[in-house]
This record gives sequence, structure tokens and C-alpha cells, in this order.
Amino acid sequence: MAAQWPKIRPCLPAPPAYVVEVGCGSLGGFVPALDSCGYQALGIDPAAPDGDSYCRQKVECAELRAQANAVVACTSLHHVAELGEALDKIVQLLVPGGVVIVVEWDWERFDEATAQWCFERLGESEGWLHHRRQEWITSAQPWQRYLETWANEHRIHTGGAVLGELDQRLRRQQCRRGAYFFADLANTTEADELHAIDSGAIQATRIDYVGTLP
Repeated sequence: MAAQWPKIRPCLPAPPAYVVEVGCGSLGGFVPALDSCGYQALGIDPAAPDGDSYCRQKVECAELRAQANAVVACTSLHHVAELGEALDKIVQLLVPGGVVIVVEWDWERFDEATAQWCFERLGESEGWLHHRRQEWITSAQPWQRYLETWANEHRIHTGGAVLGELDQRLRRQQCRRGAYFFADLANTTEADELHAIDSGAIQATRIDYVGTLP
């Protein structure tokens, strides 16, 4: 969250706008930061914390007290069961001209060179990249075959699919690629990852998207 917030904050309307975060997780996501900046904030997630600032439901089932000025979805859309249905609901949550801010992971760009670069920089704390490395080794498969099998088993949407569905519903204002893994790596900064991307050593798998409701 600390790494993502400085990129999301400038894209938001001015407080006290009503901002909804889709996929806030069990720790509350950006809701505390939004509250501290003077926003009216609501986090939606089946595992959301208790409290008036949270709605413990899937976004497809959520009902709001008012339409939102902005919706934030940070690495949550690639997990939803029905991408189109979730985005239809997000559009329904917005006022006309409302903004959608999305941070996503394009797993199709997570090629073997990028994976090896990440695996060489893992720390001692177990995380999702540790699990991917161990599963890949155990599978005895080429990296690309392992990755595709894993993504299909977990029904993870591609970055292209997410962008396509967003563009069908919103007017694109921004779409940039960037560093995604650095926060999960030891002794690795965002600048380190961006340097590796710029040099062609690894792929840029992060998507930063901003769109507005026509």
C-alpha cells in the first residue's frame, strides 16, 4: 500500500469526494489513507474489516448510500470471477464523469527472464513469489507452460482483457506500464526495477490505468 498510494493520490478528485475501493482486502487497503486525507471512503471486499467504512461483500453485490466520485481497484480485477460483470457494477457506482483508477498486473508479460530476476532477489520472508518459484521447480515444466497452467487454474485475467473491458466502458485518460515486483523483493527499489525494464532485462508487468465515465 505504501508503494502504491503516491501514484493513486494525484489521480483522485479533491476531498471530500466519495471514493470507493474495490478489493480493499482484510487490512483495509487505502481506506485509512483516504480517511486521513479528508475523503469519504468505503472499502468493498468479502474479507473487509469490520466498521462503517467497509462493506463485506463482492463488488457485484454491493449497494452504496450514494454514487461515488471515484473508484479505486488495486490488483483486484484480475482475480474477479466475471470481469465484465464486476466492471458493469463499478460503472453503476459512479457519478457521471466519475474516475476509475486501476493498478493491475499483466501476468502474460511475466516471462522467464523477469521471473529469474525476481527469484534472485527474494528475501527470507515467505511470499507469493517464493511459492511461484517452488511450484515451478516442483512442476519440472518450462516456465511459460507452468505460468499459463497456474494462471488458468486460478482464472487470472490477463492485462489485455482487463484493459479491453475498461475501454469498453470508460474514456481512457492514462495507461502506463511500470514496476510491479520491487515491494516484494529484498534490497530492491522501484528505481532498480525500472532500470532493469529500461535496459531490456525484464518486462514491465504493472499497468496504471485511469478512465472517466462519459
